[in-house]
Amino acid sequence: MKNILNTLFEQKRLSKTQSKEVLINIAQEKYNSAQIAAFITVFLMRPVSVDELSGFREALLELSVKVDVSDFNTIDLCGTGGDGKNTFNISTLTSFIVAGTGNKVAKHGNYGVSSASGSSNMLEFLGYTFTNKESILKRQLETANICFLHAPLFHPAMKVVAPIRRELGVKTFFNMLGPLVNPSAPQNQLVGVFNLEVARVYNYILQDSTVNYGVVHALDGYDEISLTGDFKLFTKEGEQQLSPEDLGQKTILQSDIFGGNTVKEAAKIFMNIINGKGTEQQHNVVLTNTAFALKTIDSTKSFETAFEQAKQSLFGMKAKSCLEKLIHNS
Repeated sequence: MKNILNTLFEQKRLSKTQSKEVLINIAQEKYNSAQIAAFITVFLMRPVSVDELSGFREALLELSVKVDVSDFNTIDLCGTGGDGKNTFNISTLTSFIVAGTGNKVAKHGNYGVSSASGSSNMLEFLGYTFTNKESILKRQLETANICFLHAPLFHPAMKVVAPIRRELGVKTFFNMLGPLVNPSAPQNQLVGVFNLEVARVYNYILQDSTVNYGVVHALDGYDEISLTGDFKLFTKEGEQQLSPEDLGQKTILQSDIFGGNTVKEAAKIFMNIINGKGTEQQHNVVLTNTAFALKTIDSTKSFETAFEQAKQSLFGMKAKSCLEKLIHNS
């Protein structure tokens, strides 16, 4: 580690191989906590490179608990978090609406980073039991069109750094890795990121994969399509900037998508929306994100068609049915 730290302190970048090796060594507890903290801190002072993030990603995937659900054509809808916005559970609600359209969702998630309630907090509160058993996850996909992969059960390597991350109390490159290390290797992915630099890094990494993907970043800082302003969308076809008006939507206020101060408050908002009883603004945000998820799975689909399918899922109580079946089969 001493040589690695010296390299980094000289403002040099690590190769993909070096990055992978360091993370594997961290997982195998070959370094002490001071060395790990010093290593993490470097990436708080300068951006992580494509090679470095690719190496970290390879290490975590290699060390992860694998599940094979490749019989299903799945999509993951997972954001980096870390945007500091404390929105309601947009990507989780979107996941259930996508499932309600008949598509299969393998949602990767964790406890909240920048909100009172992350996807894991929410599902746990609603009665879902986390599992990494392939047979149960497959049954959930068959019956509910959705399964949930709670990150700590699939990434035991992260246990080593968890207390150090807590003590540092700031956003680290590990926050960037979550959406890139879904152990079920979904064929499709719509991912939200907390800044434009990370969006471009993700785009570089995913371009070289076989995944159908969309990377979104709202220019006012959200890691999802917030409808509070313009957002960037990166796909294999290129990069574009879109406004709510481009989609036939109204620009909304940040307060319209506030997520509550506790898990209980967040759950109340979540259940209102999944019952079709949220505000117009809340509905439009999840429906828009769902439409782009459906377009990620099938790029020939128009936004208008996808949005209509999303509405049928939400207001036809299909999304709610998927939630009930998922909890029943957990």
